[in-house]
This record gives sequence, structure tokens and C-alpha cells, in this order.
Amino acid sequence: MRIKIGKVESYIYEKLEKEKLHFVLLDPDDVSPEVAAELAKMSEELGVDAIMVGGSTGAEGEILDNVVKSIKENSNLPVILFPGSHGGLSKYADALFFMSLLNSTNPFFITGAQALGAFRVKQYKLEPIPMAYLIVEPGEAVGWVGDAKPIPRHKPKIAAAYALAGQYMGMRLIYLEAGSGAPKHVPNEMIKAVKSVLDVPLIVGGGIRTYQDAREVAQSGADIVVTGTAVEKAGSLEKAQKILENLVKGVKEVKP
Repeated sequence: MRIKIGKVESYIYEKLEKEKLHFVLLDPDDVSPEVAAELAKMSEELGVDAIMVGGSTGAEGEILDNVVKSIKENSNLPVILFPGSHGGLSKYADALFFMSLLNSTNPFFITGAQALGAFRVKQYKLEPIPMAYLIVEPGEAVGWVGDAKPIPRHKPKIAAAYALAGQYMGMRLIYLEAGSGAPKHVPNEMIKAVKSVLDVPLIVGGGIRTYQDAREVAQSGADIVVTGTAVEKAGSLEKAQKILENLVKGVKEVKP
């Protein structure tokens, strides 16, 4: 029996044939539904490819639902859940990254939360996209919450080994995460090393704040660049627009 690829995943693959992608991550703990709506509209206008919703502290329930609904009502971009645990699910989203935190020391974040959430994913008719999630130093809040053993920044081969293992276990996306608000993004040499062994798309997030950051990460091999904190913490919608415009430009100028 063939594995059926869903609508959002197909959208990602088709767009990657032509260009690098830029996703914006919004954390319901940090943005109101009203601000999320404005950021989603702005993102679509500036050429962002999808909106991710979630966070390491696990926003869920009505708070999560209201943010997702607000984004859906104000944008045509796919909304992909980025759950911190099995509670971070909303029936109003289009899809979710069904993640396994491969370098966690706690089995709960490798398979436990996934088992607890699986029936709800089916009940909500959410499109699950299998993804290997890897925490790179410093890891920030997500590394602490996820009981991760962060991959040392100067050990790209370890990251490549974990990434390739994720691919061999059937994950269709690999995500290197430095952590929201990290002082620096994942090292360029590590991105290159990971990309060199993969046959599936590579996502990189954490510590990407500027045009130069986004461009470096994309040039090093990231197929999808994720930014969040730089936009959420901009202080005003005007500043957020300028920052986002530069980030999108940095990604899209790099040819796939």
C-alpha cells in the first residue's frame, strides 16, 4: 500500500521544486489572536509560505484555537501546528508537524507524547507530516522542556548522523533547532554537513534575525527557514514588517 501524501505536504514539495521556503512561527503564549491575524496578513503579502503555530511551553485549548482561527480567517497560507506536546492540537489547523525529538533523553518526547496525541490527530482530521526534530546548542527553552541532550555546535557530524537516522526511520522532514531566541543560528558548517547526507527537505530555525542570517542559512543548505521571535518581539507592526521583509528576501534570493 502506498503512503498517501497530504495536501499541505504536497504544497511544500511542489514549492521546493522552484524556491527556498520561509515559514513564520507564532507562539500563542506570545501573540494575541488580533496580532496573529495582522502578522499572518503581512506574511502572506510579503511572500511567506506557511504559518506555524505552537511553542515549547505548550499553548493549548481555547488560546491555541483562537489564534489558529484568527490566522485562518485573515490569510490563505497553510497553518501548520508545531506542538510542544500532545495538548498542542487544534482542529482548526490544516496540518501538524508530527515530530519526534530524537535527541531527547526522555522517551516521552520521542514516542510518548506522539502516542497520546495520535487518536486526536485522526479525530480532528489533521494532516500529520512526520518530522525528526533535533536540538542544537544552546537549545533555549525547548531544549530544557524537551529534556534534550543538545548537539554541540562544533560537532556537525553528530547532527548529520541523527538527521540521517531520522530519514532512515521514515521521517519526511528534518528540523535543526537552535531554540527560539538563541543568540546565534545553527552553524553554517553543521547545516552543510546535514544537508550533504539527506534526501529529504531540511528545516532550520532559531536565532535567525536578519537578512544576512536568513541568507547564510539558506545558502548553507536549509530548504525551509523558520523565523519567529524576531517578528513577534519587533515591538510594532511597522518594525515587524521591515524585519520580515528582509528575512523573506534573504531566503528567496537563494536559488534551490
